[in-house]
Amino acid sequence: MAVTGDTVVWVGQDGPGRALHPDAEEVALDGAFVAPAFVDAHVHATATGLHLAGLDLSAARSGAELLAAVRSAAKPGEVLLAHGWDSSAWQDTRVPSRAELDEAAGDVPVYLSRVDVHSALVSTAMVELAPAARSAAGWSADGPLTRQAHHLVRAAARAAITPGQRHDAQVAFLRTAAARGIATVHECAGPDISGVDDLTALLDLAKDPDLPAVVGYWGETGAVDLANRLGLPGLAGDLFVDGALGSHTAALCAPYTDQPHTSGARYLDAQAIADHVVGCTEAGLQAGFHVIGDAAVGEVVQGFQLAERAVGSRALAARRHRLEHVEMIDAEQARILASWGVVASVQPLFDAAWGGRSGMYAERLGAERAAGLNPFATLAAQGMPLALGSDAPVTPLNPWASVRAAVHHGTPGAGLSPRAAFTAHTRGGHRAAGVADGITGSLVPGAPAHYTIWKAADLVVAGSDKRVQRWSTDPRSGVPGLPALEPSAQLPRCLRTVRAGRVIYDELAVSGRA
Repeated sequence: MAVTGDTVVWVGQDGPGRALHPDAEEVALDGAFVAPAFVDAHVHATATGLHLAGLDLSAARSGAELLAAVRSAAKPGEVLLAHGWDSSAWQDTRVPSRAELDEAAGDVPVYLSRVDVHSALVSTAMVELAPAARSAAGWSADGPLTRQAHHLVRAAARAAITPGQRHDAQVAFLRTAAARGIATVHECAGPDISGVDDLTALLDLAKDPDLPAVVGYWGETGAVDLANRLGLPGLAGDLFVDGALGSHTAALCAPYTDQPHTSGARYLDAQAIADHVVGCTEAGLQAGFHVIGDAAVGEVVQGFQLAERAVGSRALAARRHRLEHVEMIDAEQARILASWGVVASVQPLFDAAWGGRSGMYAERLGAERAAGLNPFATLAAQGMPLALGSDAPVTPLNPWASVRAAVHHGTPGAGLSPRAAFTAHTRGGHRAAGVADGITGSLVPGAPAHYTIWKAADLVVAGSDKRVQRWSTDPRSGVPGLPALEPSAQLPRCLRTVRAGRVIYDELAVSGRA
């Protein structure tokens, strides 16, 4: 492959390549392989950066371990923000009380987001920074905060972050993304997630050609002027129609199995959804929503139907609106949404973390309902364009693991082929952002030079012959039993990430040939 400037100009065999480009700098791959760079279609940069550099609660396996981690990390005079606890994975699922958290933290304001970031444990000192939370929906005098109470306390925690902390966190996030083979991310910002200053700072950082590109979305209704001022492609991302299954706030048609007194929370109705879609369509912007539960999906479909009456199906399809997560959806709903060109931005590592017959989904919904979650094959079969992402920090920045999870779905028949999964995590991400040239995200002449170089690990495959297998040189090939995509296989290591012809991550020794 030959690259000139920021563009792929030739792909073919070595001999003709050297003849056509005799003065090119030559990179010896030595068994490594080249692939299109990944796109992560749903991230939260600052939160992920703080998680990478700060206290990580994902390893806690009990409330006692969580409290011990807080006790060690709390520093007088500083706010402690940490993320990742998941009591559904604990042997004893009881979460610490506020009194226990206060004892561990002292007077330090503490905000500990659950893994899905839709609820949080907070100390009394943190509540004092957001006193309105005491009278808001989702308030608990002793347990995790959800709904509006959580949003208010999260805003207070966010306000406590200094500009310097935010800058360092965003840089850490972008450099980590580049090291994982990601050249473009979609930041899903919004008033309940981050803030205008946070998004503006991230977009300014991404002007640096030595960092990954950032496509920014703002999840708020009626914010067309803001989108135009910041040059955003859409008012999309985490504009909440509902919450999350882990926090019992995803909106369901039938109550939760493990908490039958609730069916979750719905924040937008069909008319509000329609008004937003119409406003964005008429302004030439993408609309989008965070939607997880089946009641929320039904509301979104109804909202789009109302919007179609106002602007027509052709205008809807032209904008390529998008839905984030869309976990509880049936084939007919997918078919209807596909007719309007709606993109499904999905996170396969959700299923890897919480799917299966004994995972968190089954605990919340029962095994039968849980088996229908994240039906990637159905979405693809009904024609919905797919874009894969992580929702970092909810799941890690690990695109090969996401591809593997999309293939090895917890429900047989619900996964994608390796080729479809890989394409959805590369070209699909560019398409989801409105790039319609048909070649961005692939390695063909004329395409922007967004690519990665990977070193594949050898793998000893269990079996009678103890065979040693190696990655296929074409990771999209879909060869049966491709060891790279088996659940126990080692994933490849990124050696180089290139954005528009410029190296943004490199551990590859280059042998020059003038």
